[in-house]
Amino acid sequence: MRKINVFDTTLRDGEQSAGVNLNFEEKLEIAKQLERLNVDIIEAGFPASSPGDFRSVKAIAETIKGCSVTGLSRSVQSDIDTTWAALKGGVEPRLHVFIATSPIHMTYKLKKTPDEVIETAVQSVRYAAKFFPHIQWSAEDACRSDLKFLVKIVEQVIDAGASVINIPDTVGYITPHEIGHIFSYLKENVRNIDRAILSTHCHDDLGMAVANSLSAIEHGAGQVECTINGIGERAGNASLEEIAVALRIRHDYYNAETRLKLNEIKRTSSLVSKLTGMVVPNNKAVVGANAFAHESGIHQDGVLKEKTTYEIITPELVGVSSNRMVLGKHSGRHAFKEKIKELGHTVNDEELSRLFNAFKDLADKKKDITEEDLFAILTEERVATSVAYYKVQQLQVNYGTNNIPTATITMTTLDGKELQEAATGSGSVEAIYNTLERMINSPVKLLDYRIQSVSGGRDALAEVYVKIRYEELETSGRGTAHDVLEASAKAYVNAINRVMNRKQKDELPEKIHLS
Repeated sequence: MRKINVFDTTLRDGEQSAGVNLNFEEKLEIAKQLERLNVDIIEAGFPASSPGDFRSVKAIAETIKGCSVTGLSRSVQSDIDTTWAALKGGVEPRLHVFIATSPIHMTYKLKKTPDEVIETAVQSVRYAAKFFPHIQWSAEDACRSDLKFLVKIVEQVIDAGASVINIPDTVGYITPHEIGHIFSYLKENVRNIDRAILSTHCHDDLGMAVANSLSAIEHGAGQVECTINGIGERAGNASLEEIAVALRIRHDYYNAETRLKLNEIKRTSSLVSKLTGMVVPNNKAVVGANAFAHESGIHQDGVLKEKTTYEIITPELVGVSSNRMVLGKHSGRHAFKEKIKELGHTVNDEELSRLFNAFKDLADKKKDITEEDLFAILTEERVATSVAYYKVQQLQVNYGTNNIPTATITMTTLDGKELQEAATGSGSVEAIYNTLERMINSPVKLLDYRIQSVSGGRDALAEVYVKIRYEELETSGRGTAHDVLEASAKAYVNAINRVMNRKQKDELPEKIHLS
């Protein structure tokens, strides 16, 4: 079978989703999970876009050992220098450099002639080849480009040193038949195409990103670019999990395979959903809650007699476990540590102590601890905000159908100062947020508030996601607790702390040293 490289852009294109704002710790945790999933390439970000993105890409490149880490760059020498500075400590530094090639982009955005675009593309690739062992060149808006021009520029950037040629459907315009024709045309007409891998990168504006990606693979693409849960700009990108499972289930048709560990798919999907705040729809293919649920009596009868009558994907293939109850209040430290290992994580003694204490605290409130609960505890621990400028110590809410909801909160600051305040609201959550806003002594606008349970049952953990505007910055926050109101307070304070950390880091930008 042909080997298809999986290029994951969750941390770059995926993070461009409206409302998504991952911090340093969250990006690093997602990168580690992508390494467990065994993707070939992680696009960690756009290093030249901000000091924060530079720090994240650099840390990911220096941490990840099992796959190549790449960064996005415009066809500008300073961008390439910055990207090299971020990636040079990685095991396999890779540059992803792009320039637009469609008439509409060249005329109105770049204001360059086709010959000027070719010259810029070639110069940037040739310059990057002085540093990077692997260079991927992308023709932005390739699917609306003139094919003869595309052949001309692709030939020249390959001669300049590009080893991967990416053909993106930047605006989600193409159809499966059309993109198949583009890839076949390039394979047949680019004289030096044997020296490069063709890659596909599809957006989902017309709902055809996965179909277009599979068609590109069918017609010669050796690399597919995608994101977990299909997140990304506008309607999103091609969904990694759908492409990977389609290639596995229909290997008879595509005759192609990836090196992905498919049983890590569900865990990766859950982590990305949790950290981005983008809920996976129940009917989402492969990873949705209903992906393996059968309601129809006819379907149920068939599955009970023979699973393959209505189930072409087994839950176990993508890491969905049928045995959900794992630990309880009497479980010991050793059993807890083994379960953490089983979930694919390694922790040091200090981390284990903190996690075990959190587990025992939850076990006192909840009879059975599921994998989802452990996953929530582990994630909260690993992506905790760098510096806790505010921390809730006590929360009390008085509520009654004939009373005005009132919240009383005690909170400590980074310098050890204790704050105490009370406020009312039309509901319990509003009372909490009014109180916290008083304590922070600065206006906070709540833009979004969402709540869901981590697992089933009346004793399930509550997970709250908020989006706020504070100090002229928009950010998200999350909180997980056994109590809905406690989770709500945690999410709000988490968002405030994220803004404080972000402002502190932006005020002290890291200098970029090139060599």
